[in-house]
This record gives sequence, C-alpha cells and structure tokens, in this order.
Amino acid sequence: MHMKRTNLVLDETLLEEAARVLGAKTYSAAVNQALEEIVNVRKIQNLQQFFGKDLWEGDLAEMREDYKPEVGAHEKAQAAAAASGR
Repeated sequence: MHMKRTNLVLDETLLEEAARVLGAKTYSAAVNQALEEIVNVRKIQNLQQFFGKDLWEGDLAEMREDYKPEVGAHEKAQAAAAASGR
C-alpha cells in the first residue's frame, strides 16, 4: 500500500466522531478507513448501472426443483380420456 503525506483542513468534531465510531486509534487511520468505506459503498451503488437494469428475467417457479409445468389443453384431453376409460 502506498501512502501519501498531505495536509488537510478537516472538521475537528467530525474527525473525532469518525475516529470514535470507526474505532480508529489515529486520525489517519480514521480517514483511511472512512475513505475505504465510502469507495466500497459507491462501488456497490454503481453495480446496477454497470450491469444494467433488469439483470434477470425469468420464472422463479419454473427454476424450482418441484416445478410441474401447467398441463395444456391437449394433455388435459388425454388425461380426461384416460380417466374415462377411452
């Protein structure tokens, strides 16, 4: 990991709260962790845009192992004929 030394003007109250909430031992650790977390959040938020909308189109019932397709008119007629002894 490469580190860059820089001077930043930060809201002191926000920095202290961030360090406390994140459990960071130093302000640098708090800032680095906060940056890492926001980058991860934004990546997750952008996944839908990356892949597009309507990622999956299908019939969940059809994918299930216990799926039984609906019997069509022809099959119904055959089943009725078989039941009546024809």
